[in-house]
Amino acid sequence: MRKHFLILFLALIVLNTINAQTRGTKVGYIDMEYILQNVPNYAEATIQLEQKAQKWKQEIEAKKIEINKTKDALTAEKPLLTKGLIEERELEIKFLENEMLDFQQKRFGANGDLIIQKSVLVKPIQDQVFTAVQDIAEAKKYDFIFDKSSDLTMLFAAKRFDISDQVLRVLNRSEKREQLTKKQLEAQQAKESKEDAIEDNPFLSERQKILDEKKAARDSILANRKLEQEKKKADFEERRQKILSDREAKKNGTVSDLSKKEDTKETNINTNKEAAKSVTDDAKQKQLDAKAKTLEDRKKTIEDRKKALEEKRIKILQERDSIKKAREEQLKLKQ
Repeated sequence: MRKHFLILFLALIVLNTINAQTRGTKVGYIDMEYILQNVPNYAEATIQLEQKAQKWKQEIEAKKIEINKTKDALTAEKPLLTKGLIEERELEIKFLENEMLDFQQKRFGANGDLIIQKSVLVKPIQDQVFTAVQDIAEAKKYDFIFDKSSDLTMLFAAKRFDISDQVLRVLNRSEKREQLTKKQLEAQQAKESKEDAIEDNPFLSERQKILDEKKAARDSILANRKLEQEKKKADFEERRQKILSDREAKKNGTVSDLSKKEDTKETNINTNKEAAKSVTDDAKQKQLDAKAKTLEDRKKTIEDRKKALEEKRIKILQERDSIKKAREEQLKLKQ
């Protein structure tokens, strides 16, 4: 019985070995610098740290300026000072220089504040990256995963083995999940499963890539159309303002600043094209002026008619009143 178990155990070992050899070694790599640059929290903290570093550099520069001023003052006053005073000033300058070097070492040295704060900033994100890498390695059966940005020398690495984007996706998912409700979490997990299925299937991944490219191209075309429409609208408004400004200037007998600027601009571009546009604009403006004049004439005619009718009505009323008064006087005379 034991012999049968031993044979079965040895057979399983041989099968696993053959399976591993057949499958081959699966290798991947990450780019830690690329991942850190695309983590929002790290980017924000890096900006704050850079602002601190700039402030420290300004303080060091201020100390250098103070030391140079002290040196220049000593050089100018040296002929008038005693040997003891000169030595005292030189000791003061030496003290200021040592103080500046100590401050510089404290902020930017090998164990300075900048290095320490960078380590504190990177450590939590590195831990998350390592956890994500382990999860991906276990789920997708990777044998080795390297860090491209580490001291390990990688003379060549094919892009298809780069799993940095997968790690970023895992980090972003973890951050989003903390802010979702139960229902939203279920929808998010379904979406993530679909993304993983697409990524694992080369055909679906390529198809999704093509769809994304088409969508990006379509969005770009729509954006360009919108920009062209806005540009045309702005050009039309600019021309309209110029025409109104020129008209106002002609009334006042002066040339507006806007007209001067436009004239200067027109001399630097194609004269024939601008002339054609100007003719078209003038024709449109004449049509508008003609329509406006027609409307004004109609309005004036209607007002004149109203005025004539009102005058006629008043005249009739006056005549009726005079007739009525005449009749009343006749009746009085008869009585």
